Amino acid sequence: MNLTVDLAPRELRTLVAVAEEGGFSAAADRLGTTQSAVSHAVRGIERKLGVVLFERGRHGARPTPAGARAVAHGRRVLRLLETLVRETRAAQSQEVAGPLRIAAFRSAALYLLPPVLERLTARHPAIEPTVTVVREVGPGAAGEVAEGRADLGIATFGTSHPIPPELVGDVLVEEPYSLVHPAGHPAPRSLPLVDWRENCSSHTRTWWAAQDWIPAATVRAEDDGAVLSMVGSGLGMAIMPALSLGGAPAGLEITDLGSDRPTRRVGYVTTPELAAGAAVRALVRELRAHAKVQVSGV
Repeated sequence: MNLTVDLAPRELRTLVAVAEEGGFSAAADRLGTTQSAVSHAVRGIERKLGVVLFERGRHGARPTPAGARAVAHGRRVLRLLETLVRETRAAQSQEVAGPLRIAAFRSAALYLLPPVLERLTARHPAIEPTVTVVREVGPGAAGEVAEGRADLGIATFGTSHPIPPELVGDVLVEEPYSLVHPAGHPAPRSLPLVDWRENCSSHTRTWWAAQDWIPAATVRAEDDGAVLSMVGSGLGMAIMPALSLGGAPAGLEITDLGSDRPTRRVGYVTTPELAAGAAVRALVRELRAHAKVQVSGV
């Protein structure tokens, strides 16, 4: 089987546009061309690859499973081409510049990234970071990188949704879970449980299942910030990782869960290709330096 297929950047842009716009007509508007030209281009790509990439219907075009993978790879290839041009032009000046797309779950975006990005942009003013907050449920931030929508993701490791094997990265911190409850409550473990969905490790789930004092959740929230607000309003107690407690409001008390407490591993992920890029390498250096300071307690 011949695996050599020549796809031009304009064909990849067409694939991405159809997937993101949900149809040929909207993609044509985005690309400044005609619907028939987009349709013809997609048919040509499908012939080259030998697979159907989009399901056509009255409501537009939806990627097939093969199409979804093609679109993800297309985004990543287009991003590499941008990086090639930018870093080649900057080679003589050795300036680290350009956009840097970061995906992170809420508490990482609020409490981990700001000091890191402050130092990064102070050292490299020409870097233009953007942060997209994603729910760390299912594929989470790692999924954004795998799909080509982010250059680097701040993700949780060791969960039931493993990091995609095509990505590279490393754990930065292992943060403990604690009990958070209204300050001064005489028996916080007797309170109802306020919970929210997140990616938990197998160790955390095992620990949780072994605690006969933890009731089934009576209140569920969309994110950890809402959990803190509800606990602060006296609706119950919660069990939360340290990063989520960075902005705990007044009126809450945080209690250690003991030596066997569960932990959450938080780190970064990127693609092997982007890991060699100057902007991603600069960000990783700052992330590691920040994690080292946190671990040392400085």
